[in-house]
Amino acid sequence: MKVAIYPGTFDPITNGHLDIIKRSCKFVDKLIISISDNSKKKILFSTNERVEIIKKVIIDENIKNVEVESFSGLLMDYASKRNANIIIRGLRAISDFEYEFQMTGMNYKLNSKIETVFLMSSDNYQLISSKLIKEISSLNGDVSKFVPKEVEKRLNKK
Repeated sequence: MKVAIYPGTFDPITNGHLDIIKRSCKFVDKLIISISDNSKKKILFSTNERVEIIKKVIIDENIKNVEVESFSGLLMDYASKRNANIIIRGLRAISDFEYEFQMTGMNYKLNSKIETVFLMSSDNYQLISSKLIKEISSLNGDVSKFVPKEVEKRLNKK
């Protein structure tokens, strides 16, 4: 069974993330969207809110072979506990690649049984980032083209 983990902070989940999720589901038996609760990033939504939002989005999008949960600690320890054999990562630009290349190398040294698979962002989503979404939303900009409806609703409440 091919079990993949798609880790991230997802604060908030964007249409770019959703694209990676849908495409990943085509080649794995189960995809676990794993929300990091120990991020050093400035977080807008709590871990529980992010889990709740993503679960709602997955239902709205009718995606079947996905689980959503949070984790803390080392990704490779968590992946082993979940019997995952693949880590999914999305790449938007060269700057993403440098960071991901380094992280993948270290993860491989921690557990060489788990492979990392990179998916390039689709053209429509290469410029989208959660950080920019939060900034646009905080300035009352329209983010409806960049995020699922549930996220737009939650951003408007914040």
